[in-house]
Amino acid sequence: MSEILLLIATRNAHKTDEICAMLGDRFRWLTLNDFPEAPKVIEDAPTFAGNATKKAVELAKWVAEKHSTFNIQHSTPKFVLADDSGLEVDALNGAPGVHSARFAALDSAGFGNTPDVNNNTKLLRLLKEVPLQKRTARFHCVIALTPVLTENTEVASPVCYADEFEMQTRLFDGVCEGRIIYGPRGQNGFGYDPLFVPVGFEQTFAELGAEVKNKLSHRARALQKLREYPGGIR
Repeated sequence: MSEILLLIATRNAHKTDEICAMLGDRFRWLTLNDFPEAPKVIEDAPTFAGNATKKAVELAKWVAEKHSTFNIQHSTPKFVLADDSGLEVDALNGAPGVHSARFAALDSAGFGNTPDVNNNTKLLRLLKEVPLQKRTARFHCVIALTPVLTENTEVASPVCYADEFEMQTRLFDGVCEGRIIYGPRGQNGFGYDPLFVPVGFEQTFAELGAEVKNKLSHRARALQKLREYPGGIR
């Protein structure tokens, strides 16, 4: 079976490493770092599925339109893989949710991502008076996989062509339940990993390390569904 070339829609090295480690040898990948001219997609949808789909569709359409001009030593990606994920805390009515990466920025009406330490500090402040048994939370991930449709770029109407990308997008979701502790522990991982203890463990994601996390995380579970998709990804 031949390898499938993906464009992973991120410039985040931590996220890329996780996804690549979980995908296995059947896939090859490029990231947005290989395409510095790629458009920046504004993630303004109210759901993880909406943001993941928007990123995958817009970037797949851009690759299809521009692929003949790429000055790289790789063939055109066959699919764009985009994910949106975040932390949902029950005591905060599901926040930070889709705002997980920019949680602290919301205090100053900002939109860009904020440093992990700032987001973690805000989360702990909001949960300061919440007892451990009520600090339940989950990591939630939705992965969108959109084919790069290069054959009909010249003949399809712009509206129908854009709709075709979205209609052929496949979504895969994954959830990892756990709880938020009172202070960060561990040196591995990123984001909220030092504060999140998954169900069945006493260590945080940052203490468990990549090998364990990559088997039970929300992203691992979503990618497992992608790998097991009926009929396969071809």
